[in-house]
Amino acid sequence: MSENGDDAEKTLRKWATQEVTHQPLCITFPEAKNFELKSGLIHLMPPFQRLENEDPYKFLNEFHVVCSGMKPHAVTGDHIKLREFPLLVQDATKEWLYDLPSGSITSWNKLAKLFLERYFPEAKVSNLRREILSIKQGKR
Repeated sequence: MSENGDDAEKTLRKWATQEVTHQPLCITFPEAKNFELKSGLIHLMPPFQRLENEDPYKFLNEFHVVCSGMKPHAVTGDHIKLREFPLLVQDATKEWLYDLPSGSITSWNKLAKLFLERYFPEAKVSNLRREILSIKQGKR
């Protein structure tokens, strides 16, 4: 009960109608005036779902191509990529993105680097390099 006694218990209706505050996204978007993104092209691209056969490098390359085709005047490609990337990741990848510290992403390069570190880590690169270097020709 509060000191003034007027809101001793919140009713279910009050709990259901209370204001929802959103935790800020990790991405800090660059300032843009009169910026409206027509994202029709982005829906042509399959989302990144972190499946076994998905290649994060190929995903980022395809993402770059699609974003390059939708660049409005006076808006950087990085700005478009930062805005569209959260729309194309799903499931655990979206959770990873939302779990990054608020305001920690300030450029596309930083986001792409973190994404590749997470989904194509250096250990995987080293293992692939080792496998390639250890290939030997078999006997005929």
